[in-house]
Amino acid sequence: MFEKILIANRGEIALRVIRAAREMGIKSVAVHSTADADAMHVRMADESVCIGPAPSSESYLSKAAIISACEITGAQAVHPGYGFLSENAAFAQALEDHGITFIGPSAEHIRIMGDKITAKETAKELGIPVVPGSDGGVADFETAIGVAAGIGFPVIIKATAGGGGRGMKVAHNAEELEIAFRTARSEAKNAFGNDEVYIEKYLQKPRHIEIQVFGDGKGRAVHLGERDCSLQRRHQKVFEEAPGPVITPELRAKIGKVCADAMAKISYIGAGTIEFLYEDGEFFFIEMNTRLQVEHPVTEAIFGVDLVREQIRVAAGMDMSFPQDELEINGPAIEIRINAEKLPNFSPCPGKVRVFHAPGGLGVRMDSALYGGYSIPPYYDSLIGKLIVHGRDRPEALARLKRALGELIVDGIDTTVPLFHALLNEPDIQNGNYNIHWLEKWLAATFGN
Repeated sequence: MFEKILIANRGEIALRVIRAAREMGIKSVAVHSTADADAMHVRMADESVCIGPAPSSESYLSKAAIISACEITGAQAVHPGYGFLSENAAFAQALEDHGITFIGPSAEHIRIMGDKITAKETAKELGIPVVPGSDGGVADFETAIGVAAGIGFPVIIKATAGGGGRGMKVAHNAEELEIAFRTARSEAKNAFGNDEVYIEKYLQKPRHIEIQVFGDGKGRAVHLGERDCSLQRRHQKVFEEAPGPVITPELRAKIGKVCADAMAKISYIGAGTIEFLYEDGEFFFIEMNTRLQVEHPVTEAIFGVDLVREQIRVAAGMDMSFPQDELEINGPAIEIRINAEKLPNFSPCPGKVRVFHAPGGLGVRMDSALYGGYSIPPYYDSLIGKLIVHGRDRPEALARLKRALGELIVDGIDTTVPLFHALLNEPDIQNGNYNIHWLEKWLAATFGN
């Protein structure tokens, strides 16, 4: 087992890894930018190293600075968290070249799944169902017209190297296609330095369902059910639950086995999530995330496992501690993502937190790096905390979420907490009757945005 690991991240996910390491008797090293000198992850780690100025390009995204921090502190492994360098194949390879273990999949698997076209082709080869669409990238508008005619409108154009909703455009007919095609390419070029796009059938009312997988790198893999992450704004998730309110045990077992078998076949190591659009009883592969997800706590709650601990164990060469037949769902769990943003426009709202009080009680978990007196820097993602609840059934989990939200105090800054108070009063949310378009339509009707 490792004696010391470095966490190449910040905020609540850095704390999450530090906590797992401490329980395992492993020393932790925090890295931070100059803007994060007073951050909670720096305070809680055993050691800390400043790796550069505030902009993430010069600190949390600096491969050389992180590798230097490993060499200075003697850290034997790096946990990347999510975001930043967590899905950067070159970073995973650089660590390996320096004799440092990357707590995550191989550089090759990150590379394959990081390119959306290669990922789709790989998924198809592994027997995972995919959305009808173009065979690889679409080079020109004439080809795009031919593809769209073949699969039928509406279609969605997506950047090959995309993420975060950039380089994605919908076209309902041939006239819209031309504008959408050119806009998606231009956005992709500006955001990712790569203007390659591909085309897929645009589903009308799908749900976003993702399957949590885990492999030991030795040809064994399991699935840990699904999460429904359909409540999204601008392709960003805000509310996640497990298990999905519309997924039957039969469907779960079927799609779960397909995913687990695929991961076993490629000897995948660590945590991964295979994302699908689900409509009318069918699953269609979107992409795979080769890392821990923001919403991993809901899966931990329903199965009673520690995914971060397991990531560290398999990275150290140990066997998985949970075989498939021991994984049983125990009640539902719900997570809400709380951001330092001002409604109704969701404009970022950094600033000083005067008072912070986390809710508690049975079945309540708060993952946050906030504390009273902390100043949220303006340079990073606006996520300030995740509230996770677990209950015996869905009504109990929703009641618990409502109660816990009422206990939460974040004074001094604007947050998205009022959004969740409003959502919990909606019959569709109470009944689990929503799809990926529901939230944006509700926001438009409620706030006009």
